[in-house]
Amino acid sequence: MLQGPHGPFFGQLADALRSAGATVWRVGFNRGDEVFWRGLFGRGNYIPYSGRAVDWPGVCAELLASLRITDLVLYGDTRPVHAEAIRQARALGLRIHVFEEGYLRPYWVTYERGGSNGHSRLMDLDVAAMRAVLACSGVEPPEAPAHWGDLRQHVFYGALYHFFVMAMNRRYRDFTPHRGISVREEFRLHLRRLLLMPLHRVERWISTRRVKRGGFPYHLVLLQLEHDASFRAHSPFASQTEFIELCLEGFAAGAPRDHHLVFKAHPLEDGRAPVQRALRGAARRLGVGARVHFLRGGKLAALLGRARTVVTVNSTAAQQALWRGLPLKAFGRAVYDKPEFVSGLPLDRFFAAEDRPDMAAYADYRQYLLETSQIPGGFYSSRGRRILLRQAVEMMLADCDPYDALAAGMASPRQPLRSSA
Repeated sequence: MLQGPHGPFFGQLADALRSAGATVWRVGFNRGDEVFWRGLFGRGNYIPYSGRAVDWPGVCAELLASLRITDLVLYGDTRPVHAEAIRQARALGLRIHVFEEGYLRPYWVTYERGGSNGHSRLMDLDVAAMRAVLACSGVEPPEAPAHWGDLRQHVFYGALYHFFVMAMNRRYRDFTPHRGISVREEFRLHLRRLLLMPLHRVERWISTRRVKRGGFPYHLVLLQLEHDASFRAHSPFASQTEFIELCLEGFAAGAPRDHHLVFKAHPLEDGRAPVQRALRGAARRLGVGARVHFLRGGKLAALLGRARTVVTVNSTAAQQALWRGLPLKAFGRAVYDKPEFVSGLPLDRFFAAEDRPDMAAYADYRQYLLETSQIPGGFYSSRGRRILLRQAVEMMLADCDPYDALAAGMASPRQPLRSSA
């Protein structure tokens, strides 16, 4: 196991794998990795990597050979230490288990083999192939719970993780964060966000109310974190500013004059990218400042209920728009970028036209995901982890990956989300 989500999930996953008979090792790259791995009970088989980034390929190769590793487990597949380990594991024919945030988040987690997001097998699967497999399955996917969220736990574990790295990282002097800013700045941003959550909640309520009660038709832009792996690795944009300006230019050129444009920030946006400044400046320059709004995170469902269209780079939140039958324009590589339900129109024409998705095709696509790569549960809340672990270990130990298992009629039955925890 390499790096996992902030918090105790990887440690608990390792305990469950050991109970099933596996031998599990963890390579940690900083004090945060170490503390969450060792936990309260001093979990063993921990290997600290305190060397330089340029030495990692040689050390990785030595570990894979000396420990006779058969499986590689990691969270996300694009950070440099993970990409190198995947390259070596693939050359050796090892099984590669990749966890990610759910493609149908927030009630599911993504589990795939080999790669996720733009590296997922879903990128090469068309809807016709999915339908052919579903025709032989006959399994009913679980429904999402009425209420479930663990954003506060996510922010808390992120702040705690970066505190450990900032304050106790003496053992890992050569550690280099994969997100391009210092650990101290990362911790400051997490802590600032945690402390400002009450104020942001009030600000968000006021801004959202203004949009809902404005009486104008609006289009919704789903912003992402500029440092997020999906944006960096699978997007045509070098920065969030480029995407914002493109959206505003398309809106100014093509949208009806009575329509408005609403930008919704990612729930974990921490201010490291100048999103609001870029948005306001470009809107004024294009003469649409009075018709442009910015919302700092918040619930997406109510906004989608009144939106005319949705635009994104490759946010997984776009799946909620498709679920509601809204016209969707996406610019990056995404697992849902299929011609049946993502518009191919230029952006100015997209704002002016009703280019709706094929809802029958999307329903089949969604069911295919729920029967394969989407596991009920979450990484951050204790209840979410308990639900997730019930099925994750079984899927990891299976001979087939989720997509092959469904095609062969051996997919694991999905546990109901409303089961007691």
